[in-house]
Amino acid sequence: MLAPTPFFADRGCHVRIFEEARALKERGHEVEIATYHLGRDLPGLSAPGLKPGVAVHRIRHFPWYRQLSAGPNPHKLYLDAFLLRLAQRRLRDFSPHLIHAHLHEGCLIGHLLRLKKPVPLVFDYQGSLADEALGHGLVRDNSFGHRGLMLLERWINRRADFILVSSASLAGRLAGPVLKGRVAVIGDGVDSALFQPAPDPALRQRLGIAGDAILVVFLGLLTTYQGVDLLLESARLACAQEPRLHFLVMGYPDEDRYQKKALALGLAGKVTLPGRINYFEASACLAAGDIAVAPKICRTEANGKLLNYLACALPVAAFDTEVNREILQENAVYAELSPDDEPTSARRLAEAVLTLARDGALRLKLGAAGRRLAKEHYSWKQTAARIEEIYQRLLEKGER
Repeated sequence: MLAPTPFFADRGCHVRIFEEARALKERGHEVEIATYHLGRDLPGLSAPGLKPGVAVHRIRHFPWYRQLSAGPNPHKLYLDAFLLRLAQRRLRDFSPHLIHAHLHEGCLIGHLLRLKKPVPLVFDYQGSLADEALGHGLVRDNSFGHRGLMLLERWINRRADFILVSSASLAGRLAGPVLKGRVAVIGDGVDSALFQPAPDPALRQRLGIAGDAILVVFLGLLTTYQGVDLLLESARLACAQEPRLHFLVMGYPDEDRYQKKALALGLAGKVTLPGRINYFEASACLAAGDIAVAPKICRTEANGKLLNYLACALPVAAFDTEVNREILQENAVYAELSPDDEPTSARRLAEAVLTLARDGALRLKLGAAGRRLAKEHYSWKQTAARIEEIYQRLLEKGER
């Protein structure tokens, strides 16, 4: 499994890598992960030679590279070159039956590996490479750079024998004769035993949040394309109408910048930013909330955090996007997203939050329905079983 990222760093892409590897291991597969030098080791995974677990192999240490958050970085060019060298060694010593690559960089590395060992290549597609660059401000929409990345992205996509996507809307982006029959929707899952409605009773007191506050929770990367700027503006509007509201905005990076922005918006005492939350401690923090909010504005990426919200029995205020609808179904109050009109989008999101804040019965109804949905339809065991079917199909095809 190729993971060109600082695995593990408590964010959505890494959760998918970890949970897939762990679930596949439980189904009897021997799995190894090749990744960057930095990141946290996790239960269920191990250093090379230690069992049980999934062996995690890391490139050599580069002390000056410390970025854990998502996004482009020129240093990744040589990190990926070292990851290719590491993967070549593992290809020789481990001799895998197939390569499971995450992210476009991983798929490209997997393609290069197959020049020496022609095994099936499965690409875990988690969003558009070109649109990620656009969301991070690296290129302008429809610029030469943007169009060039789109061409590169399409070329990389076609190197894979099979592509896994987490939503039907992402599958639609890959529709076409070249990839026909080579794309499947393999949605994210949630560990509903880990994520459940069991709040930390001391959390509110520890963070200075009133016990009777209506607590709105968010967990994710603190970036513009995740909608955090819109979230704070909607918090300002919602708190002006419902003084009992308090927003707990959990995640990283740029906590200090967003804290300053919250203060500038007059949200002192109304917004708490505790920083990065350990994945295995996130459930108790989420479950302390009364409402979850999903302000993500990027339409081409998965939104796995929604499943954690559902498993914690949280009613959700979310922008009305294809990805959100596909996961949440009717278990949310939706706000229309107007990409070119941020004030209107913020106002609509505030209205969705207020709808839930003012209706306790609706909160309980949506929360209970969401918990059932998560337990019945979104387990990582189901995800691993579907991936296994694709593995088997590719291996049988190669034997013919």
